[in-house]
Amino acid sequence: MSKAEWENNEEIKIFREYLRIPSVHPNVDYKPCVEFLQRQAESIGLALDVSYPVNDSNPVVVLKWLGKQPELPAIMLNSHMDVVPVFPEKWTYDPFGAEMDEAGNIYARGTQDTKGIGTQYLGAIRALKASGYQPKRTVLVTFVPDEEVGGYLGMREWIHTEQFKSLNVGFSLDEGSSSLDDAYYVYYGERTAWHLRFKIHGNAGHGSLLLPNTAGVKLNYIVNKMMEFRESQVKRLGSDKSLFFGDVTTVNLTRLSGGVQSNVVPSLLEVVFDLRIALDVDLAAFEQQIRDWCEQAGGGIDLEFEQKDVYVPPTKVDATNGFWVAFEQATKKLNLKIRPHVCPGGTDSRFLRAVGIPALGFSPICDTPILLHDHDEYVRAETYLHGIEVYKKIIPAVANV
Repeated sequence: MSKAEWENNEEIKIFREYLRIPSVHPNVDYKPCVEFLQRQAESIGLALDVSYPVNDSNPVVVLKWLGKQPELPAIMLNSHMDVVPVFPEKWTYDPFGAEMDEAGNIYARGTQDTKGIGTQYLGAIRALKASGYQPKRTVLVTFVPDEEVGGYLGMREWIHTEQFKSLNVGFSLDEGSSSLDDAYYVYYGERTAWHLRFKIHGNAGHGSLLLPNTAGVKLNYIVNKMMEFRESQVKRLGSDKSLFFGDVTTVNLTRLSGGVQSNVVPSLLEVVFDLRIALDVDLAAFEQQIRDWCEQAGGGIDLEFEQKDVYVPPTKVDATNGFWVAFEQATKKLNLKIRPHVCPGGTDSRFLRAVGIPALGFSPICDTPILLHDHDEYVRAETYLHGIEVYKKIIPAVANV
């Protein structure tokens, strides 16, 4: 197809309209997104419900396609409306202009994360309904807020509401990521996220003295231990080509603070680490190891968890999970190569898995740079349209389990 043909394609028009809504952090205004989705629901013929599980600024939008057997657990197709901040000077095009170049690349924040899958779901359902198809299970297309800053004003609280429980969700599809080759990533689990703050107390005094047990000495010990562990994970990943990014534990120093003046030895220094802990790690033993390092450093170190997620069992990707079997069979019929992986980042699927709902992360994008949260985020028009065709096979497959 040519650029003109892509620009005149109705599904591409809908996608670009959604991309032009600047639902960007901080202080997201979701009203234009809700209005857009109301128009989509009306045009497709889907029931729409808007709820506010936490506050009036963070809506959850549910579009419902009633199944032939609505008593069966429903299929949820999830995406989030919010997007991360942009630095316009780093972009080739307006990040909310949804501009298309001559090659058919559509540039906008949210093309990959995750406005694309949201409108692809709708495009697939539009085509399926037009063909007269009705799923066995009810299909719910959900658009949630706040995912990009933790989901605490969206999915995390919504799953505990009576409204969510009444939906009787049995399986969910949510965001994945692009891949750099011709295979598609499918995420079946996520690592455990910890944000650790070390508040390191020590002897204070004049900067000209070699004082014992200073906060700086203790800080050095802690940072070295954490970085040594980090290096062990780098080597593990590099030495075993079968491992994916999500199979190892990541450790990153993200914040340092403390001190009052350059010639005063401070009584307190603080350092924060972001950890994403692999599924095979014993969390209790790992925490004890970190606490032992604090004692070995000289004590006087308070360990605070800014975030301490619990272990969430991954979704089974074998014959015991009928939804996985249906998903896999659909991809085989489409001649798609898929690679099941543990997701390197965090998505709303972790909240669903935590309450026993199997969930897969999947974005039908391959042979494309991974540009989630990056400058010049884009997706090719032909890739986007192909994704609708993929969902036209996958949605009926899982909805008919």
